[in-house]
Amino acid sequence: MKNTLIFAHRGASKLAPENTMPAFELAQASGAEGIETDVQLTKDNIPVLIHDENLRRTTNGTGFVQDYTYDELSRLDAGSWFSSEFSNTPIVTLDEFLRWFKEQKMLLNIELKTNVIEYKHIESIVYENLKNRQVLDRTVISSFNADSLVRMHEINPAVRTAFLTSTNRRDLVKYAQSFGANDLHVKHRILDKKLVKQCHRQNMDLRVYTVNRTGMMKKCYKLGVDAIFTDVPHEALEHRELFQKRKG
Repeated sequence: MKNTLIFAHRGASKLAPENTMPAFELAQASGAEGIETDVQLTKDNIPVLIHDENLRRTTNGTGFVQDYTYDELSRLDAGSWFSSEFSNTPIVTLDEFLRWFKEQKMLLNIELKTNVIEYKHIESIVYENLKNRQVLDRTVISSFNADSLVRMHEINPAVRTAFLTSTNRRDLVKYAQSFGANDLHVKHRILDKKLVKQCHRQNMDLRVYTVNRTGMMKKCYKLGVDAIFTDVPHEALEHRELFQKRKG
């Protein structure tokens, strides 16, 4: 059985403000095999890495990302809410992140945040960024919005896509395949042995979010899921090593 890979969810987001360069750098330093991040579009169609459509929770700004130009967003503080140690940490663009990521030996999961606001052309904009930085072969594109995955598949069928869901349904694997998803990303509470077997029979990677508790980490490793998304990659790596020793 192959190792369950560790993706840092929004970077090492328990140690640094989520979706910022300090969080990504700490994830890389911890030994995480992958990074998960979220993309929204600014008013001037610049892809930026931020989870919420609204700026309120993770910056000193208010209102929606889509209503600001990147120049305006770049002046916001995206770190002080987490700790004064990170004051004046900026919102990062996808391209700035990819310049750094290209030099790392890691995998990437980009979540297109189109389940609340369907940003026009976000799929093609993100695709061009990934193509220009030559990291498509290390990237999976995920979304709760099936239409986004369909559009990405139309742009380039070779791009790996994953359907994100927290809803259990009997035909989940077939449903994801019906709109071209290669992989499945599920909330940890709907994970069971049957789903793992169904995915692997169909050559779909099954990745589980957001796994921060020790017991759930052990369950994921035992069931042989392909990857977990965690806010604490350093802890997940330690528990994986302990699990492997006990198994061996």
